[in-house]
Amino acid sequence: MLIKYEILKETLEKILLSRNVLKEDAKSLAEIFANNSLDGVYSHGANRFPRLIEYMDKGEVNPTTKPNIELEIGSLCKMNGNLGIGPLNAKIAMDKACDLAKVHGIGLVMLGNTNHWMRGGTYGLEAANKGMIGICFSNTTANMPVWGGMDPKLGNNPLVISVPRSNGKHVVCDMAISQYSYGKVEQTRLLGKQLPYPGGFDSNGNLTCDPTELEKTKRFLPIGYWKGSGLSLVLDMMATILTGGNSVADITKLGDEVGLSQIFIAIDPSKVNSSDKTNNFVEKIIADIKSSIPVKENGEVYYPGELSAKTREENLEKGIPVVDEVWAKIQSLIK
Repeated sequence: MLIKYEILKETLEKILLSRNVLKEDAKSLAEIFANNSLDGVYSHGANRFPRLIEYMDKGEVNPTTKPNIELEIGSLCKMNGNLGIGPLNAKIAMDKACDLAKVHGIGLVMLGNTNHWMRGGTYGLEAANKGMIGICFSNTTANMPVWGGMDPKLGNNPLVISVPRSNGKHVVCDMAISQYSYGKVEQTRLLGKQLPYPGGFDSNGNLTCDPTELEKTKRFLPIGYWKGSGLSLVLDMMATILTGGNSVADITKLGDEVGLSQIFIAIDPSKVNSSDKTNNFVEKIIADIKSSIPVKENGEVYYPGELSAKTREENLEKGIPVVDEVWAKIQSLIK
């Protein structure tokens, strides 16, 4: 079904207010979830919203706490998320990184004891909208085997890198370190579809496009095979070391995906270039990419984040696609 953006946002806000989320926070959080679905990231928009409410109802996510600064030295800042709402904590952390970058040229915020940030690209966009290059990553519960192993030991630890453009259509590379994010696999299953390319291994150890098999085995394929496995490992190490928080192994032992460790970096390009010069660099590179010969006849080559911007315009006009099962679940959460 198609749901208008404002209706989705208002419905989510109503549910959040019923869970004692502060009015201003409920509005901001509902907007984040609605915007994720608006941009076509349904797996971390409406689809994931019921799980956040479940964690709130179980007392694993505190709806009223905010991050506090534990240490600040120059361009570095260490925060404790106090098991608050992940997307709000992440926004606060990236905003702080941008403030530090305005002063020092670069800002790095280490956020421990926090919760799932939903769509990592949200915070890449947050930095880009302020004219900053943004880099952020998070660890997760174990949902991917280390290369050469069978059981899940690594998180699909998402990595985001964003580059601002003067026209607001920013470059945002937002990727899990598995071939598909867990949410994307779930979305594909809900739609009764198969993945376009193999996403991991089935019960017999064969590569599969079947999302149901992947959810069962949790043997997700790392991007770049052994390279993705190594990248996931070092991202977890950096997040754990710098925050002093939980590693993937620690989070997995907790049962639910809570108490994550996240890093937010902002770089102010105006410290080294004029805004015009920076924009010229970006536009020339994009123009070169867009001049590629498409594989498919009448096809098009996209830069990271371009399809999300295109989907946003379409969904604003036509409505946001929401799986019937997901909308029914959301409706059941209204008190």
